[in-house]
Amino acid sequence: MVIPVHPSEEMRDRYVQNIMARWWSASAEQQERGRTWYRTAHDLAAQISGGDARRGAGVIAALSANKSWHQNLRLARQVCGSGVLSGHFSDALAKAAAIMAGADPADVLPMDRKTGHFFQCIADPDDPEAVVIDRHAHDIAVGERYGNRDRGLSCASRYELIADCYREAALRLGELPCTVQAVTWVAHTEHVADTVPRGPRARF
Repeated sequence: MVIPVHPSEEMRDRYVQNIMARWWSASAEQQERGRTWYRTAHDLAAQISGGDARRGAGVIAALSANKSWHQNLRLARQVCGSGVLSGHFSDALAKAAAIMAGADPADVLPMDRKTGHFFQCIADPDDPEAVVIDRHAHDIAVGERYGNRDRGLSCASRYELIADCYREAALRLGELPCTVQAVTWVAHTEHVADTVPRGPRARF
C-alpha cells in the first residue's frame, strides 16, 4: 500500500528518524562515497560535454530512467560524443536531443520528479533543495522494503513529501539533502545486497 500524501506529524517524523538512522548506520567508507558521489558525477558531466556541466548533467538525467549508472553514463557519453541517439525510450532520447540542441535542461526535464532532481544534484552538488527520491530513498524513509510493489512516486505530492523528509533530516544533521540521500542510499543498498543470498553488490 502506498503511503498517504498527508501523513500525521508522528508518521512524518518517523520517516525523518528512519532516514537519520540509516545515515548513522553508514560506515566511514560508505560516508565518503556518498559524500563525493554527486561531485564526481558533476565532474563527469563536464568531461563528457566539453566543459558544460549543466548540459552534461541534463543529458545524463534525461537518459537515467531504468538504467544502471554505468549504462546511463555510457549512453550519455555516446550522445555527447558522437550524437548517436539510441539505447533508450524515444521520449528520453528526444529530451537528450533537445538539450544537445541548446535547450535548457530545466525546460525539458520534469523538474518536480526524480529526473529533474537528478539533473539539479549533478549540475550543482551544493543545491540546498534538490533531492533524488528513487525506490531505495523511499524505502529508507518508510522503513520497509517494498520490492516490486508500487510506491506511488509518480504522484508529485508524495514525491515532495519524502523529499521534504530528507530535507528535514539534512537540516537536523547539518548536511545537504543530496548528501544525506547519497550516503543513506549507499548504506541501504549495500545492506540489502548483503542480506540477499547471492545478490549483486549495488553501486550508486
